[in-house]
Amino acid sequence: MDTQPLYRQLASHYLHAIEAGTLAPGERMPSVRALMARHDVSLSTALQTCRHLENQGLLEARPRSGYFVRMPGRHALAAVEEPVPTVPDPAQYVGIHERVSAIIARGRQSPGAINLCGASGAPSLYPVEALKTAAMRALRNDPELFGAQAPPNGHPAFRSILAKRALAARINVHQDEIIVTYGCVEALNLALRAVAQPGDVIAVESPTFFGLLQILESLGMRALEIPTSPQTGISLEALELAVQTYDNIKAVVVVPNLQNPLGSIMPDANKENLVHWCEAQGIPLIEDDTYGALSNADTPLAALKAWDHSDNVIHCASINKVLAPGMRLGWIAAGKWHARVEMLKYAQSRPNEALAQITVADYMASPAFDRHVRRLRGNLREQRERMAEAVAAYFPVGTRLSVPAGGVCLWIELPGKLSSEALFNAALVEGIHIAPGVMFSNSRRFDHFLRVSCGMPWSRELDHAIRRLAAVVSRLLGA
Repeated sequence: MDTQPLYRQLASHYLHAIEAGTLAPGERMPSVRALMARHDVSLSTALQTCRHLENQGLLEARPRSGYFVRMPGRHALAAVEEPVPTVPDPAQYVGIHERVSAIIARGRQSPGAINLCGASGAPSLYPVEALKTAAMRALRNDPELFGAQAPPNGHPAFRSILAKRALAARINVHQDEIIVTYGCVEALNLALRAVAQPGDVIAVESPTFFGLLQILESLGMRALEIPTSPQTGISLEALELAVQTYDNIKAVVVVPNLQNPLGSIMPDANKENLVHWCEAQGIPLIEDDTYGALSNADTPLAALKAWDHSDNVIHCASINKVLAPGMRLGWIAAGKWHARVEMLKYAQSRPNEALAQITVADYMASPAFDRHVRRLRGNLREQRERMAEAVAAYFPVGTRLSVPAGGVCLWIELPGKLSSEALFNAALVEGIHIAPGVMFSNSRRFDHFLRVSCGMPWSRELDHAIRRLAAVVSRLLGA
C-alpha cells in the first residue's frame, strides 16, 4: 500500500505522464477543478499536487490560464531532459522478435529521417479525396451508421466486391466464405492460430517478412526457414527434406506474388506443385497475397488458391498497399478452417467497423478503382527504375540488385559482406532510415542485404539521400 500523502501520489502519476511525453511541453495541465472531479480529491489536495509539480520545475502557473508543462530549458528536471536510450529495454518487447523490435524502436527515434524502410506508396499515390467523398456519401446514406452494430464477418457490400475482384486472381470464392480483418497481419494471426498451437513448427520463406517472424514468436510457434529463390520462390525440394526431419510442421506460409523482401513471383507451375504437395502432405498452406495487384503485368497474377480443390489453402490479403494504407482493411478466405477462424476473429477483435468497408466497397465497385490501380502500378514502376538507376550509379562496385516486376521495394546485396545493421546505424546519423537485412531472418545470413522502399515519388531530395547513403556504404567499406 502506498503510504505517501495523496497529493504526492497524484503528483507522481502526472510526473510519469510528463516523462513519457503524454503531457508534452507547453501543454495545459488538467485544471484544479478537473483534478478534483477526475480523482475524487479535495480542492486542497488538487492544489498541493500542482504546486508540488511546480516546485519540482515541471509545471508553470500562468495568470488566469492555469498550470502548463514547462517548455525545455525552463529549469525542468534533468530526468525529463535525458535522451531516449538508443536500445530499448528488452522487457518492453516480451514475446516478439527482439532484434526487429530494437531496430524499429531506433528508427522511431529519428522521426525526421527520410523513410526508405517502409513497404507502402506515398500518401499522394492513393485516391484520398475520392475515398473521403465515398465516406461522406456512406454517412449521408446511413446517418445512424456509428450507432449500429458492425455486421458479423464484415459488411456484405465489401465482401461481395472482394469476391468479384478475386475472380481476376482465378479465385472462386463466395462472399460468405470471406471474413474481414484488421489488415493482413490479423488474417495471418488468425490463420496460424486456426491450424497450429504453441511449440509447433511453421515453414516460412527465407528471407521473409519480419512481421511474420514477430507473429510466430508472439504465438509461441517456431519458424523453420526454407531457402527461397528470387526467381521461383520457396524451394519445394527443401520443403520435402524438412518434413523428413521435422514431424510437427503444421503449416507453410508463403508470399507467392512479389514476395517481401525479394520481390519474386512464383511461376504458375511452381504454385500448382506447391499447392498439390501441401495437400498430399496434409499440411495447410497459408498465402499472403498483399502485393499481387502491384505487378507490372497487364494480366493479373494467379493466387495459390486458384489451384486449391480441397480447401487446404488459406488466402490472406489486404488493401493496405493497393488502395488505403490508413484503413487497415484485410480479409481471409480460410477454406476448411472457416468456422474456426470465424470463432477466433470474434474472440480476438470482434467485427471490423463498417464505415471503412462501405467506403472501400463503393470505390472498388467503380471504374475509378481500375484506373487508380493502373496509375499506381505505373508510378511504382517508374520509382523502382529510378531508384535502381541511382543505386547502380552511386553505390560502390560489388553492389548487386535486380529490379522486380512489381511491388514497392528493392532487395540490395551490399559489397564486401558489409553489415546492414552497421549501415542502418550509420545511415540514421545521416537522417536516412533503411530496413537492414537482419530483420528478415532469425539468423544473420542476410546481414549484408537491405530492403529499400521505392514508395516515394522521385525528387532531388531523394536522389541526394541515395548519394549520401552510398557515401556511407563506401566509408564503412573503407573505400
